[in-house]
Amino acid sequence: MLRPQGDAVDAINPSVELTEADRIDRLRLIRSDNVGPRTFRSLVDHFGTARAALERLPDLARRGGAARSGRICSVDEAKAELAASRKLGIAWLAPGENGYPARLATLDDAPPLLAVRGDNATLMRPMIAIVGSRNASGAGLKFAGQLARELGEAGFIVISGLARGVDQAAHRASVASGTVAVLAGGHDCIYPPEHGDLLAAILDHQGAAISEMPLGHEPRARDFPRRNRLISGASLGVVVVEAAHRSGSLITARMAAEQGREVFAVPGSPLDPRAAGTNDLLKQGATLVTEAADIVNAVAPIMERPPMHPMSEPDSEPFEIDPQGHDRDQITGLLGPTPVTVDDLVRMSGASPAIVRTVLLELELAGRLERHGGGLVSLL
Repeated sequence: MLRPQGDAVDAINPSVELTEADRIDRLRLIRSDNVGPRTFRSLVDHFGTARAALERLPDLARRGGAARSGRICSVDEAKAELAASRKLGIAWLAPGENGYPARLATLDDAPPLLAVRGDNATLMRPMIAIVGSRNASGAGLKFAGQLARELGEAGFIVISGLARGVDQAAHRASVASGTVAVLAGGHDCIYPPEHGDLLAAILDHQGAAISEMPLGHEPRARDFPRRNRLISGASLGVVVVEAAHRSGSLITARMAAEQGREVFAVPGSPLDPRAAGTNDLLKQGATLVTEAADIVNAVAPIMERPPMHPMSEPDSEPFEIDPQGHDRDQITGLLGPTPVTVDDLVRMSGASPAIVRTVLLELELAGRLERHGGGLVSLL
């Protein structure tokens, strides 16, 4: 079986080290109202620093139609969150810093700060995600564990979501070789609660846990798809062991495909509804897996191309400093509850991409815009 050479590192050399002031500014910006990872990146790319972006938030939200400025996280709040995190051994890392998974950093919606607990070296090694049904069959659990052990023996880190079923089986089988748990809530809000012992074992054996959520955040239904994009984004590929139709694991597989990751599926009986989703993935072109070598051989060529860390968007057009009122009205008028692409907005409005991007940013900061996958946006 092919395996990474020596202690392979799935990263370019880390070249970023934030000052404490920069870390506070970044945490303040991402914790402010209506600022998500994509908006954060757009703001910092345009204004240069998180601090400069913070100063412009009230004006941008006002121009987007907000009746009053959204809440901006204070310096004291950010300092308190960092201090509480450090007491639990949690570090908040930016893309490019040691311990921030290199492939995750390549996403356009990568967390601007990632809460990391455990062994940083583990997070810099090549990862394979294993996900599947929470209500898995005995055969599915056994095979997930077998895959995880063999991938660990081949030098890979297994990453999953700490959920019941397949996730749990994959983590437990790879504790000794190294595994990463991705949390949907804060580090102090483990879900499901009974997996606290599993997380402790992961951390005791040079594994790691990551989250983008603040301490005290109890996971809600909408937080799990957000978590799933981290699982797929940090990995070379995602293996789905069992998944019914409309399974959360299929969301992870879809995200993996959108992120340019490999998608693998384990075939199952046509009579078992828990295999319906994985069998559909195979029909759609996922790589069939019956042993770990299928995965290792498929990702070997990818590992020869290290991930490139996108620190900025040099080829994108700048924002328009202050779009004219008629441009703003026209673009807003084209939006509605049905998602449309940004390219369509540019074409239909006749405005420049810079003006469209600026108006969308204003609307988002005013809490009036929702972003969807595939570059789609809609008006709230």
